[in-house]
Amino acid sequence: MGKPTGFMEFPRLNEAYLPVAERLKNYHEFVQTLTDEQAKVQGARCMDCGIPFCNNGCPINNIIPDWNDLVYRGDWKTALDVLHSTNNFPEFTGRICPAPCEAACTLNIDQAAVGIKSIEHAIIDKAWENGWVVPQPAAVKTGKKVAVVGGGPAGLAAAQQLARAGHAVVVFEKNDRVGGLLRYGIPDFKFEKSHIDRRMEQMRAEGVEFRVNQYVGETVSADSLKAEFDAIVLTGGAEQPRDLPVLGRELQGVHFAMEFLTGQNKEVAGDGKNPIRADGKHVVVIGGGDTGSDCVGTSNRHGAAAITQFEVMPRPPELENGPLTWPNWPLKLRTSSSHDEGCARDWSVTTKEFIGENGKLTALKAARVEWKDGKLSEVPGSEFIVKADLVFLAMGFVSPIQKVLDAFGVEKDARSNARATTEGDACYRTSVAKVFAAGDIRRGQSLVVWAIREGRQAARAVDEYLMGSSVLPR
Repeated sequence: MGKPTGFMEFPRLNEAYLPVAERLKNYHEFVQTLTDEQAKVQGARCMDCGIPFCNNGCPINNIIPDWNDLVYRGDWKTALDVLHSTNNFPEFTGRICPAPCEAACTLNIDQAAVGIKSIEHAIIDKAWENGWVVPQPAAVKTGKKVAVVGGGPAGLAAAQQLARAGHAVVVFEKNDRVGGLLRYGIPDFKFEKSHIDRRMEQMRAEGVEFRVNQYVGETVSADSLKAEFDAIVLTGGAEQPRDLPVLGRELQGVHFAMEFLTGQNKEVAGDGKNPIRADGKHVVVIGGGDTGSDCVGTSNRHGAAAITQFEVMPRPPELENGPLTWPNWPLKLRTSSSHDEGCARDWSVTTKEFIGENGKLTALKAARVEWKDGKLSEVPGSEFIVKADLVFLAMGFVSPIQKVLDAFGVEKDARSNARATTEGDACYRTSVAKVFAAGDIRRGQSLVVWAIREGRQAARAVDEYLMGSSVLPR
């Protein structure tokens, strides 16, 4: 642990943000990493709790107390080694993970949790600044070839692990750049794409080949991959958005959130103007999660006249009941940096109709809802109209794109994901010989940290399949 009495002496210190007026001028990241001394103090708060629940709260089982202690003692390079032992891309998770580890922190029962995510962020940023992140090519090549279909976090994690095991790895990405939703979903002000690019440079040096504009199931056949490769790992995202089929859905101005966010990320990358503009418009975001928040932040940077975000579920409590919910992820009100930039939020609201003139959206009809006997029902007489020039549907994703799964003919589960277990000898294997599945394509919509976990575990399963055993971590 850090300092035995640190958790009693030092308060939690959150990372600071640039002022709203300054950060709205561009799409750069605005979170200010902790200084060395601030990170040391946060590391000192990690208590000798006996059983580090944070390890299990973290999907990739980061060895959090160890690197907290190492940062407290100033041994940053060893802290990086410990961090990298479980996480290929801590600069991804240190920026965009919601930190379930902190929810599970023992201090979180009745105090503020250790700033685990901010320490992770500080470690990896310091490592890049000092040139400690270097390629780790395999000393011996196996002669086996593996195709990874999908260049998101699950695919990148699987590819890097397999390359380090000595296999020849090719990543097939349907878009023009690698990264999946990291590249074309998460706004640059939360996650700049240079983080992906420098990891790709590292992975190329380790032997990974990237092939972009390769849509497996459309421009690339599944049979050709089966013929060329000894194993195939499907790691695509859950990209099929949940629709809202109400009256007026066809009106100009109603969009899926990803249409807006992808267009903006391409604009920032220099690929031309985002065709969807929020400048001076009244924007309504339907859906209260991270994707909706990203639409809020992007709309603010466009200069929207007004932004309203609706959520069908009731408003959560301001604070969780720590002793009741710990160490599980608590239900509580979460306000993002994008909300702080300007947004009216409303809960227990359902959308009934999109209203328009001459084919263009002008307003939205909504109503209040409440839970009765375990069912959601509309409150009589609660209808209201909201002015809306743009509506973004950000209600989550229902399944992966089916083309890839259909091309390989893999068995699906009830939610149209690839059916593959995470237990036993058939770990991550699909119903088709030598075809594996990991990440959102197998488990459904989830977090980046879960994608990295599944990519790493699938890599070990593939290595065992090809070689009979594996030295890769579980």
